[in-house]
Amino acid sequence: MFGKKKEKEAAYYLSETNMRVTNYRVYQMSRMEKILYTLIAFGAGAAVGYLFYGGLAKDVYGNATTVTYVLNILISSLVGLAAVKIAIPTIASSLKEKRTKELKNQFRDMLDSLATSLNSGKNVIDSFRSVEQDLRLQYEENAYILYELQVIMTGIHNNIDIETLLNDFGRRSGVEDIESFANVFQICYRQGGNLKQVIRNTHSIINDKMEMESEIKTMVATNNYDRGTDCAGCFDKVHESGICCKLCDYDRNSCYNFCYRHVCGCLFRGKEDIGNSVIREV
Repeated sequence: MFGKKKEKEAAYYLSETNMRVTNYRVYQMSRMEKILYTLIAFGAGAAVGYLFYGGLAKDVYGNATTVTYVLNILISSLVGLAAVKIAIPTIASSLKEKRTKELKNQFRDMLDSLATSLNSGKNVIDSFRSVEQDLRLQYEENAYILYELQVIMTGIHNNIDIETLLNDFGRRSGVEDIESFANVFQICYRQGGNLKQVIRNTHSIINDKMEMESEIKTMVATNNYDRGTDCAGCFDKVHESGICCKLCDYDRNSCYNFCYRHVCGCLFRGKEDIGNSVIREV
């Protein structure tokens, strides 16, 4: 009647070399990360809950009652727990993307070094050995690509085909370009294709994609900053008119609703037009 619950994909497992390898498609927070981000998310959520809903059930004189304190604790705790529930998966996804980006950068550098070694006349195995030595000068010992190269070299010493090791790395990486490179490498290595050209093309594709992603992120960040600036300009326009202050004196809720309906429209319209339309309406 009910479908079987989908099993979670393992974050780590043993490779054919009997070494513990990372499944980059899954991010599993460490215990310290879970504690840290849970505390931050809960604290932020509780603060927001208290800011918006704190101080309820006061007496007729505006003094806090026992019910007020109970509600403050209850509401802040509930909002904090909701924040943790929402924030932790989001943070884990962000950390996974960060790790994938680092892996792509390191893999690009590996291809660059590999192409240089092959051009110098070394064979494939010696080239990978040389790449591992070069990257150790460039990255720290805990770099992802260094461990993957260590797995590859260990596999080669144990008579495991290098294509098998690269295919395993490609599947675990969760990066389409790395997986495609592993597949093409297998064909070229066994059938005598132009391996140097394959490496150059893969390096160029990854580099172009990363530059494009960087440009897109820059454009999005600039657009968000411009919207925030326009919205701030709207608040300045309304504040200068004295409208908001008058509404606050009359009814705080009316002031909030007024600003929410009209000022937030600046995200999509010009600040001067919104400001002027607000003044004309009032």
